[in-house]
Amino acid sequence: MKQIDEKLINYSVYRDGTEWLGTADVQLPAIEALTETVKGAGIAGEVDTPTLGHFGAMSVTLNWRTMNASNLRLSQQKTHALDFRGAVQNYNSATGQFTSVGVKVSVRAMPKKTDPGKLEAAAAMGSSNELEVTYLKIMVDGKKLVEIDKFNFIAEFDGVDALAAVREQLGM
Repeated sequence: MKQIDEKLINYSVYRDGTEWLGTADVQLPAIEALTETVKGAGIAGEVDTPTLGHFGAMSVTLNWRTMNASNLRLSQQKTHALDFRGAVQNYNSATGQFTSVGVKVSVRAMPKKTDPGKLEAAAAMGSSNELEVTYLKIMVDGKKLVEIDKFNFIAEFDGVDALAAVREQLGM
């Protein structure tokens, strides 16, 4: 059976688990490892190697059609818990059937920038929020695939925590 991931059917944005925030386009955080260039004897050139469990700044951006209470509340200088819950459409080429799989991205993030947008008659305002992400969890079909918690020293990918031994070695 060949399962072909096709597209995001739709999604919802929630704050604090229950408050529906409305319709926003979301740019999810990129995960970029902190790296150091290693070179020297025994290495033919240079290699940028990742530092176990350490990642650069991550941000999430929400783009809104209009300025609204949801987008302005996210300007409060505190940590916001946001969930992005979606359904991904798959196609089974053996059976010819379409199915859907749930995806959930959870972040804890603090505001970096709020843009109320522009005022133009009969047009979208283009409001947006950019938030700094300190916690990221990605679940697909009920399975946790990614969990990064910068303040609690967790960097888990597909059930393997890259920082478990480091936490123990640091007495954490």
